[in-house]
Amino acid sequence: MPTSSPSWLTDAVLYQIYPQSFADSDGDGIGDLAGITARLDHLAWLGVTAVWLSPCFASPFRDAGYDVSDYLTVAPRYGTNADLARLVEAAGRRGIRVLLDLVVGHTSVEHPWFLAAADDPTDGRYVWADTVPLPPGFVPSPGTRPGGFLPNFFDSQPALNFGYARPAAGEPWRQPVDADGPRANRDALLAILDHWLRLGIAGFRVDMASSLVKDDPGFTETAKLWTGVREVLDRDHPDAVLLSEWGDPAVAVPAGFHADFFLQFGGPGVGMPMRSLWNNRQGTDNPDWPPVPCYFDAAGGGSAALFAEAYEHAVATIGEPGHVALPTSNHDFSRLVCGTRTAEQVPAAFAFLLTWPTLPTIYNGDEIGMRYVPGLPDVEGSMLGPGYNRAGSRTPMQWDDGPGAGFSTAPPERLYLPVDPDPGRPTVAAQRADDASLLHLVRRLVRLRRDTPELGPYGTLDVLATGYPLVYVRGDRYLVAVNPSGAPVSAPLPRPEFATARPVEYADATVGADGLRLGPYGWGVFAR
Repeated sequence: MPTSSPSWLTDAVLYQIYPQSFADSDGDGIGDLAGITARLDHLAWLGVTAVWLSPCFASPFRDAGYDVSDYLTVAPRYGTNADLARLVEAAGRRGIRVLLDLVVGHTSVEHPWFLAAADDPTDGRYVWADTVPLPPGFVPSPGTRPGGFLPNFFDSQPALNFGYARPAAGEPWRQPVDADGPRANRDALLAILDHWLRLGIAGFRVDMASSLVKDDPGFTETAKLWTGVREVLDRDHPDAVLLSEWGDPAVAVPAGFHADFFLQFGGPGVGMPMRSLWNNRQGTDNPDWPPVPCYFDAAGGGSAALFAEAYEHAVATIGEPGHVALPTSNHDFSRLVCGTRTAEQVPAAFAFLLTWPTLPTIYNGDEIGMRYVPGLPDVEGSMLGPGYNRAGSRTPMQWDDGPGAGFSTAPPERLYLPVDPDPGRPTVAAQRADDASLLHLVRRLVRLRRDTPELGPYGTLDVLATGYPLVYVRGDRYLVAVNPSGAPVSAPLPRPEFATARPVEYADATVGADGLRLGPYGWGVFAR
């Protein structure tokens, strides 16, 4: 199990950018790298120290870029490799590192590797069954090669062959992990990482990181693969990081990653830790998810215990805080402002996110309280089911009240997705001008975390209550209380020494000898 990570990651505040809808510099209706570069001052002002970009490689965009056709070339819609280099350089001047989203478990059907494999029965780069009828789940060959391939997600995303942990007689497509095809793909993975790291990229967020080796009970062979990658990075690029889309930090970090995200899926509870916080069963929702009451909900029917227990288990397994990442949302999941959860409820969520010892990750737009927009069409594979349309979390960033919300000068019909039609939609410009806005609060909380070691990943955590309110002590000095419910709540004084604690940041919250009192959606950070 890896035991160290680059020091810069420990205190990082991450920010996810969905490039298609962040900032459009050339007026074609789609965001681009030059647009991101032009908006870096916003991120620096906010206090962000690292950004990760959803895939920006060449792609036919049947799954919004998660179907890569060239790992070494920026998609023309976003600009050029030189534009990416300029972005990395400009971000670095502002103390911001840039991470790329690496889709390594599959490619596009338009990748040259796949086009060659579809006509070559000896090619082992993909999981291919040269038999008729095809095994369940396989897709018929589009070329002269008989049989068909195994997709990794959509049918347009053929799984790269990293082998099977359990080969089986009579099923020749289940190649061992040391077969020629899997070894070629591992070599290609290392070459891709090395290429971008030598050009200044700070690391990668790895899409579907647990999906590489197939039929792998306990992810034993998958872990061997990633720990091998990690050993090479530690040797050749010791300041680079690997973040995983795994959804189970207690498994992913020992498997070789510097950090893993609690997500809406993953682990034995199928994303239960994150869903127990944010998922109000509106916006993006899967009816197959095991039900759990949402803690950050006005009804006050949830509990923070599921999350707290999962976090403590992960940290005990990992052995070091800061390796568990928690996002506000992401391009696949509902924003904080969603359905019946309104903007007034979001400050309490950020107070929690930025004072808990996870690695905080802000999805672009959440810092101003952008909402999940319902009722949008399927765009680039956004629709995964009747109640799961990811487009609602991918609408254009709302910079100002001008045309296209400052995202683009293109006419509305040419925009990648429509701007939120709500006339009261929040904007960066309006909130920058209002010291009482969510944006200013997020900035103050980011600064408080940065300037207060007890509130960062190394400060101790003592969870005192997981109901309403959630109460915990950081570094034996800071008391944090959060009430996401729409009703006032109170709690006994957790420790006598906090009777005279002073408020550091708070909203409708007090602490004294008679205990804690918080109004609806109230929260407070107090120091003794």
